[in-house]
Amino acid sequence: MRRFSIRKATREDSEQFLTLLTALANFEHLKPPSGAAKTRIIRDIFVRERAKLFVASESGKLVGYALYFYTYSSFLATPTLYLEDIFVPGEFRGSGIGKSLFIRCVREAVAQSCGRMEWSVLTWNRDAMAFYEKLGAERMDAWCLYRLTAAGLRALAQESS
Repeated sequence: MRRFSIRKATREDSEQFLTLLTALANFEHLKPPSGAAKTRIIRDIFVRERAKLFVASESGKLVGYALYFYTYSSFLATPTLYLEDIFVPGEFRGSGIGKSLFIRCVREAVAQSCGRMEWSVLTWNRDAMAFYEKLGAERMDAWCLYRLTAAGLRALAQESS
């Protein structure tokens, strides 16, 4: 049985968090954050407080994290907790760490009077889908995710209206 704790991250967790963030990028077959991006995310979490971070710790080592922020539901007129990332490295999966991180986010959403909690899952990540559905989450098939990248944003901003 693993002995871990879930807590709010501190600035001292930055290096280990960034290692886990890179591991998530590798797991998702994505390019890891650049040095500049790493600097920005640490600033945005611990200085600007644009995002919030829970970490799972075992004997002083981070073994998972959940990164989240708030959006707003106009129809509910309440905040929504948006779970950007939840990650536990493979060697620590199956021990309840992911579920504990998720439940900690749920409790935070309740404490902040959120009307809902939302997140996205890669279509190939069937294990994650099964995990969330087992906890009672509903897949939103009626919605499509759209994205404008930074380059797309800049190009569109230059167009005349």
